[in-house]
Amino acid sequence: MVKLRKKGLTALKIIISAALIYFIFTKLNITEVFDSVKKANPMYLVFALVFFVSSKIIAAFRLNLYFHELKIRLTHSSNLKLYLLGMFYNLFLPGGIGGDAYKGYVIKKKYDIETKKVVSILVLDRLSGLLLLFIYACLLMLILKNNQLEAFKIVLALAIPLSVVVFFVLNTKFFAYALPVFWKSFGYSALVQIAQLICAYLILKSLGIEMNTVAYLVIFLISSIVSVIPLTIGGLGSRELTFFYGAAWLGLNERTSVSVSMLFFLITALVSLLGIYYHFKRPELKIQRTKA
Repeated sequence: MVKLRKKGLTALKIIISAALIYFIFTKLNITEVFDSVKKANPMYLVFALVFFVSSKIIAAFRLNLYFHELKIRLTHSSNLKLYLLGMFYNLFLPGGIGGDAYKGYVIKKKYDIETKKVVSILVLDRLSGLLLLFIYACLLMLILKNNQLEAFKIVLALAIPLSVVVFFVLNTKFFAYALPVFWKSFGYSALVQIAQLICAYLILKSLGIEMNTVAYLVIFLISSIVSVIPLTIGGLGSRELTFFYGAAWLGLNERTSVSVSMLFFLITALVSLLGIYYHFKRPELKIQRTKA
């Protein structure tokens, strides 16, 4: 029954992704979108790839920081391998066992730790990333010159410190055991999202986009928040839909906007695919040696 439900969820995600992509391409000239992608400057894309990989390495360090608070002192090498395998599962095997679920399963099995704590740490790791996505989106919208946003700029400015306070209170109430690393994990999250913003900026440069870069980056951040919702395969479809309607909202070129989204997905898929190596050769989880 459980396997049947998982297969059903996988099929549903594939259908939703396909339906969203189909919908977008009924609104755009698909040939023009692919032409834009094919004409992208490869030099900028290589640098974008480097910053994307950097963001994932930093994110893996953040997760390991949380593991250490559970007294699971994984070496950074072991954790990076597990993180890469999780990326592969999240994108390519979403119906069998998701990346987060697999990481939680392995940690629980090997170290016999309370399931609730493992799950909460994985959720906290995601929330930490979402917080910084929200903060950066608010910051960029504050500097974005757009008549529709002018009336909301005071709200956006207040939302930044308020979101940090709310997240700190949530940590205090539900994740007290991880509170000692609150600000350190906050710093890691800030670096993760900066690296991804630079990645997105370099994708814009690869497409020859010189105008309205802040607006495109705002859409990128919002699409990253939307893509976390587990309704599609690796955010495919939901991210493109956000870019499409975000471009219409901010008066940008929809075709170019969707091209940015597609290139980011291709970079994500390329890096995630590397995790297939650890699917066949399971990473050995090693513990850091304590200093005498």
